Amino acid sequence: MVRIHLCPLSLKNRERKLESLPHCTHPAIHPMLTRMKLPAFLTPFLAVTAIAADFPAPESLSVSATLPDPLVMRDGTRVTTKEQWLTKRAPELRELFAHYMYGTRPQPRAVTGKIIREDSAALGGKATLREVLVDCGLAAPVHLLVVVPNTRTKPAACFLGMNFNGNYQLLDDPKILPPQGWTRESFPDAQPNRAADAGRGKQKETWAIEQSIDRGYAVASFYSGDVVPDDKDLAETALKQFRTSGGAERGPADTATIMAWSWGFSRMFDYLLTVPGIDGKRIAVVGHSRNGKTALVASAFDERIALVIPSQAGCGGTAPDRVAPELSKLQSNNRPTVETLPVINKSFPHWFSGNFKSFNEAIPKLPFDQHALIALCAPRPVLLSNATEDKWANPPGQFEMLRGAQPVYRLFNADNLGAEKMPEVGKLLDSRLGYYIREGKHSMTTPDWKVWLDYADKWLK
Repeated sequence: MVRIHLCPLSLKNRERKLESLPHCTHPAIHPMLTRMKLPAFLTPFLAVTAIAADFPAPESLSVSATLPDPLVMRDGTRVTTKEQWLTKRAPELRELFAHYMYGTRPQPRAVTGKIIREDSAALGGKATLREVLVDCGLAAPVHLLVVVPNTRTKPAACFLGMNFNGNYQLLDDPKILPPQGWTRESFPDAQPNRAADAGRGKQKETWAIEQSIDRGYAVASFYSGDVVPDDKDLAETALKQFRTSGGAERGPADTATIMAWSWGFSRMFDYLLTVPGIDGKRIAVVGHSRNGKTALVASAFDERIALVIPSQAGCGGTAPDRVAPELSKLQSNNRPTVETLPVINKSFPHWFSGNFKSFNEAIPKLPFDQHALIALCAPRPVLLSNATEDKWANPPGQFEMLRGAQPVYRLFNADNLGAEKMPEVGKLLDSRLGYYIREGKHSMTTPDWKVWLDYADKWLK
């Protein structure tokens, strides 16, 4: 059993040398943290601890019909150096996203990992599979599946992802435990909204774990419902455990589901740092659709993450909040061409904060757009992955968000997008701000993973 204490109130190791911290990925951050004499893992959390008492009510914010400049502070100060970005603007943006969109970022908690099963001959002997119960202070432990390649010359880079219906669906393995509580799916001859054997291995091709193992990567995954169930009523109950106020009702800036899920990513990351076969400096996060939104939020708030791949994350993630009128107006099917804030807030009220709903009819008042969330990942690589038939996720708008993040990446003298227009279908733009669009629908596929692995080969090896 491994126990990891990450509570920021206990700073016994504040004098610890930065170079000994294997999970700090940004040399640009080291000098500042050294002067502060704080451990590097606290930077993503300390950035959002300030109470946003001076933030105006949503209706009092000024209007910005165009994308807000990510390099301009609330007081009008222009950011011109990476040091200003890291110490001033990035923390301010995290506070803004937390207050007005995703809800308060929960503080880190001590993590305990208990291995309940290990198979050193998984996937025909190619990998070691572990099932781990990760206790991170929630009502029940999070069930983490970890698969590490056996053939390697050094610790492996790792993809960490959140799945929709339980780890037991990711592989044809009869021993992987299914979720014990609510799931989104129901199966014939089984209790409604409960896991069943009929679902075992159902997402094997979706996750393509063996392909990653063959390419030398580890894969770790956990079920979103182990953190917060993806149900608007059940979520409200689960979110209470993230509130320090103890209030019965979620306040306008209290933690919402996507933020809670992203916190779950960070706690699973904490555990992965203890796995000998995984390189803590080379952990990427990945997610599809709502899980892609979550992966991006996790990367924006946790600077230890080395690379992020949000797949078809769309509205509330990688697509712009500010949508052209011709795309937001209702079509003959009574839906807009792309998903919009009013639509997503009505369909999934538990995903975002109460404050975010105030912008349904006042989107130009948002003090940011999603290009700023991408910019919070700078200078780390970000790959947005899309499909031609998934117009709902607004693939062209996502490319514009990458363009909008470029000024921040330039502060780090980092190569950024390297293109003025979307790449042709099926061609990977493998720049630091990367983009990929394929033929097809809203889905995560084995061929997608091949492209993502190609991208990771460039940036993580």
